Amino acid sequence: MTTTTVPMSIRLDVNARERLRAIAARQKRSAHALATEAINQLIEQKEREYAWHQSCDDALKHFDETGLHATHEEVMGWMSTWGKDKDSPAPVCHP
Repeated sequence: MTTTTVPMSIRLDVNARERLRAIAARQKRSAHALATEAINQLIEQKEREYAWHQSCDDALKHFDETGLHATHEEVMGWMSTWGKDKDSPAPVCHP
């Protein structure tokens, strides 16, 4: 599958541009390739961050609608079994 690329102009201060060029030279890559990689990593990070926040919002909405929850003590007791010979099952949510 071929991906279409489009040009984009970004402004960097002189210091950042020189540092990017130095890294590119050490890695025998173009500054453009490094910048593209960095932008793609940032996009992925921000998308994961947004998904995490959305899942937290969804969980709070579900709690507000149902009142179902597990207590701190229940969760900590469950987590204390992690990595042992036999993990305990996750606590059951209750009103």
